Amino acid sequence: MSDTEVKDMSRLTVKTGTKTSYDIVYKNSFEALPAEVSAIFPDKVNICVITDSNVDPLYGEEVVSKLESFSKAVFKYVVPAGEENKNLDEVKKIYKYLIENKFDRKSLLVALGGGVIGDMTGFVAATFLRGIEFIQIPTTLLAQADSSIGGKTGVDLDGYKNMVGAFKMPALVYTNLSTLASLPGRQFASGFAEVMKSALLKDERFYVWLIDNNYEIRDKNVDFLSEMVYRCDDIKRMIVEKDPFEKGDRALLNLGHTLGHAIEKFYDFKFLHGECVALGCVAAAFISWKKEFLSKEEFYEIRDMFVLFGLPISMDLADTARIIELTKNDKKMDKGTIRFILLKKIGKAFINEDVSDEEMSAALDELNFAEDD
Repeated sequence: MSDTEVKDMSRLTVKTGTKTSYDIVYKNSFEALPAEVSAIFPDKVNICVITDSNVDPLYGEEVVSKLESFSKAVFKYVVPAGEENKNLDEVKKIYKYLIENKFDRKSLLVALGGGVIGDMTGFVAATFLRGIEFIQIPTTLLAQADSSIGGKTGVDLDGYKNMVGAFKMPALVYTNLSTLASLPGRQFASGFAEVMKSALLKDERFYVWLIDNNYEIRDKNVDFLSEMVYRCDDIKRMIVEKDPFEKGDRALLNLGHTLGHAIEKFYDFKFLHGECVALGCVAAAFISWKKEFLSKEEFYEIRDMFVLFGLPISMDLADTARIIELTKNDKKMDKGTIRFILLKKIGKAFINEDVSDEEMSAALDELNFAEDD
């Protein structure tokens, strides 16, 4: 156990308003799923598990079986895996499926999968019949440590990331940490980018803990993964509770995402989200150094931490002008100005609105020539 003051890491409550909240529960199996869901939805209702073609063969049948024990009926809709399928065309197919199977406002949706499935299911829940309930069952590190929490949902529009979306809080997040064992190494590393982001923006002690326990984390030691995911979620909880609709401090969670999303789009989603976020975080740290918020040593330490966990710190970014142009289409633009997240130090991020195209260009040049030490 680390020096964290939290003692019980089996449940975390996120307060979404003066009278509303939801729990994130942490388990090592799906055994407790019926009890957790039926406690919130005691009436027998139709349930639709929405998952993807990668996750369905691993967990689809088991989750459906668990939910059948207390539901009216359980349906399952499988989306083709991949970011390229997170679009309005696929959402329309889900709407049609729900209508054909007579889903109503008392029905329940279940997002079983990673960030793509969570975003899509949440968006469908927010908009179908003007809103029905849904729960998150995140199966990837990226989803467990970040995207399943906070109620931001959305789909991509012509490749532009999450341009169409809505805020919709889940009724429950059921985190089965054992699903991380089935993650391919590249997917696990991608999720770790969001872990690093959380530590960099809010918690220096957590950052040090990640360094000290990097072997156990990379070996997927369940005790260390449990604490790591919990601490990430707690950071996001604190920020989301303070600013649920991203009017202020919640924008800090976008550390690494402005240039990261632009790189994702530039490469037409060839690279994983976390890989691009890692590059974006390195770029943000570089700009923070050049603006004299971080020391040179801090910049290089941050950069090299991503290497330790198998994430890229360099890429062929020949057309940097195009990447910078793509940042202008980012949904985080505010009155024509990019709200860039920079670092005053490790564990303290802030919103900066005067990052120039020239500074972004210099940061992208650094990514072009950085060496994977």
